[in-house]
Amino acid sequence: MNFDYIIVGAGSAGCVLANRLTANGPYRVLVLEAGPPDTNRWIHIPLGYGKLFQTPAVNWMYQSEPEPHLNGRRVFTPRGKVLGGSSSINGLVHVRGQREDFDEWARLGNRGWGFDDLLPYFRKSESFQHGADAYHGGDGPLSVSDLPDRHPLCDAFIAAGQSLGLPRNDDFNGPAQEGVGYYHSTSRSGRRTSCAVAYLHPVRSRTNLEVLTEARVTQVLFEGTRAIGVRFVRGGTSVEATAAREVILSGGSFNSPQLLQLSGVGPGAHLQALGIPVVSDSPGVGTGLQDHFYVRTVWKCTRPMTFNDDMRTRVGQARVGLRYLMSRRGPLTVSAGYAGAFFRSREDVPRPDVQLYFINFSTDKMGTTLHPFSGFTVSMSPLRPESRGSVRLHSADPLAAPAIQYRYLDTEDDRRVVVDSLRFIRRLMAAAPMREFVAAEHAPGARVASDEDWLGYAREVGGTVYHPTSTCRMGVDAMAVVDDRLRVRGLTGLRVIDASIMPNVVSGNTNAATVMVAEKGADLVLEDAAAE
Repeated sequence: MNFDYIIVGAGSAGCVLANRLTANGPYRVLVLEAGPPDTNRWIHIPLGYGKLFQTPAVNWMYQSEPEPHLNGRRVFTPRGKVLGGSSSINGLVHVRGQREDFDEWARLGNRGWGFDDLLPYFRKSESFQHGADAYHGGDGPLSVSDLPDRHPLCDAFIAAGQSLGLPRNDDFNGPAQEGVGYYHSTSRSGRRTSCAVAYLHPVRSRTNLEVLTEARVTQVLFEGTRAIGVRFVRGGTSVEATAAREVILSGGSFNSPQLLQLSGVGPGAHLQALGIPVVSDSPGVGTGLQDHFYVRTVWKCTRPMTFNDDMRTRVGQARVGLRYLMSRRGPLTVSAGYAGAFFRSREDVPRPDVQLYFINFSTDKMGTTLHPFSGFTVSMSPLRPESRGSVRLHSADPLAAPAIQYRYLDTEDDRRVVVDSLRFIRRLMAAAPMREFVAAEHAPGARVASDEDWLGYAREVGGTVYHPTSTCRMGVDAMAVVDDRLRVRGLTGLRVIDASIMPNVVSGNTNAATVMVAEKGADLVLEDAAAE
């Protein structure tokens, strides 16, 4: 068990790193994934994410701590525990964020992390259905496509947005994000393109790559302040593996700070209180959690044309399944956002600060049974929340879940954006031609009218849209965990390369940006190795 590099986690970032670090042969790489291989058939069917939402075999199924601004509710938090990580169970929506997000990263002192620096990595990662251009790559590993089918409800949603002044936008990853249109999806020919499918499986035969599944890493091992390997549990046996060059944490925004703290890297007083010897007193580890809050509204449709209707009978279910098997088309190819919009909650906001998701089915909660009526869902997420949470340890037990605290709606501005955005959804549903398809507002319904009502509804039903970032933040200030080469500050031989290093959450879905971080991170690792 002696390697040059050990990668902890075979999620979105870990799969990219496994591919890039083994490409030219000189380095031996071990990848350790806590979950199983990605053999569950629902992983590879786009709409199968609904089946995996509460499947513990491939999902960490975390729960937050009681949230003080959500009536003390715990927020269910699914994360991928399988090859491909969350890219194997997510909603497939491919959105990079806004140019200004990354330029802000650079402004904070992170050299080489502005948008112009990062666009080549976005392009490198991508095989865009319509070919390469100034914003897209044509031959990268990750397939990015239009959804196979258009839908009359989505067309009406888009037209209604245009009637309210939003520009039509057929590419949220192009020159501008603002507008309304169909989402792009990380799929091709009706099949999910997870990072395991895109990056890992094509290179599994490389002799310098070893991938172990169901291997739970419990500790990073140190000699002084140098990381020299890891300890992991597999099949009930504790095993140690050494890394001659580096240990790279790619466990994501919950598991990477958790493992650092378990290994003695984190807020010193917190670790000492749990009896964990402190290797490095790093107060920023697990601090500054950012996520996009998410509130859904549900609408009854005037016509039996929704996925609820398609799946109401066994005959309908058979028809949907047969269509998918025969043509890789139909409802099973839809991502978690079918159409969407990016807009400004108020006129004085300089750039879009809200994202909408439109989907042609409805449920009480994600992963639960479809409603018995014809229904569709319109949901919103503020893009740049001010609220900050944390990830801490409950105990020194490496197999215990981390203590996740989001602290959604912690600021007046966050609350204002949520209320304004929910009001906008109601205006949008009343606009032509969308209003022709609205029979009734099922949730929240007429009981909600005032700003206080809307905020109360958000507290009652809102939760995560699964975009946690920034718990091992990159930067130059005292709370930064990694430097701009993603090396853990104050230590050697240890990096973090995943969504947790983002200085701020991006304005959109986070998977595309996570892949980009790993593409750039791989180059940084190889550059530093070549310079030695």
